[in-house]
Amino acid sequence: MVPAGAAALGLGLLLAFDAQTRSIEILKSAGGLPAHVAGRFEDIAACQRSASGDYFVFDRRAHMVWRVAGSGDASPREIVGVGVERGRVLRASAFDLAPDRTFVVADAPFGQPRVQFFFESGARIGGFELSKNAVPHVTLGGVVVSGVGSIAYTGKSVFVSQPEAGTLVSEYAVDGRLLRSFGELRPTGQEADRDVHVALNTGRIVVSPAGGLYYVFLTGAPLFRKYDAAGRLLFERHIQGSELDDYIRARPTSWPKRSGPNEIPLVMPAVRAAGADRQGNLWISLWVPFTYVFDRDGEKRRTVQFIAAGTVSPTSFFFDRDGRVLVTPGCYAFGTNGAARARDVAARDLT
Repeated sequence: MVPAGAAALGLGLLLAFDAQTRSIEILKSAGGLPAHVAGRFEDIAACQRSASGDYFVFDRRAHMVWRVAGSGDASPREIVGVGVERGRVLRASAFDLAPDRTFVVADAPFGQPRVQFFFESGARIGGFELSKNAVPHVTLGGVVVSGVGSIAYTGKSVFVSQPEAGTLVSEYAVDGRLLRSFGELRPTGQEADRDVHVALNTGRIVVSPAGGLYYVFLTGAPLFRKYDAAGRLLFERHIQGSELDDYIRARPTSWPKRSGPNEIPLVMPAVRAAGADRQGNLWISLWVPFTYVFDRDGEKRRTVQFIAAGTVSPTSFFFDRDGRVLVTPGCYAFGTNGAARARDVAARDLT
């Protein structure tokens, strides 16, 4: 029998050790678009794959959507081009591919937000305009932090992040009818400054294949919420880990008053991207090059780092039917089942 004092001492030693080291899973690229194909795009903001195996590439900087045959070696084919007309996109901010192989693009020609739906061929199905926002479209390090930066498309409806409208999530039918809005804005302490308050409620919408929906806040105190299919809040979880320590220490608590309508508050994100795998686990890519994986109950289970030509900080996730995840930039493919090399990393080496 171990004496109580010894047991307590052993626990203390264990906790001290865990505070200094932990395991980081290293996922190495196992495919995706070949480098000579991916290199033809200016800014791969999303890379997703249809049930038939074809790649759909959203090039935000070029304002285009491309399709690449399933082998990945074929020449990309432009299916949606740049322009202000219906069926084209300009100042595009978000993209999503539905299981029925139709897709959606959000853009804002002349500052007017709109959402357009397309067949896999690139032919336009329809679309609608959203209320014009006084805050311009802003992207920081590949992350859209204002404007329509997040959409999730099921093929029947589209979820749009619109904290400026008073709720976190708005669901629209494909004809533009507002079906519902849900998700209270979180308290920020900046309610008196509307622009800052809205910026601190900007987030990514993630529809879980296992049911429900996640909302991951990009800025401010790192946290996420999970809602059920009816839009009821199930839980809220803080995103915690030593990888976020520098962000937390440097996070501002006040912003200077703007001198005119052409100035907006700069709110740096803590999160780059978020996605849910087929089992409903939530993957959150941090601003630093690490990804946290949370289970369906909101418990953190893994810390992952992606390695391709170098370390990759994902700006989007797409989980295909083969159990792989496609990440951008680069449109690399990685296995997700945990069969990866792990290493112990000292906490002091992560800063």
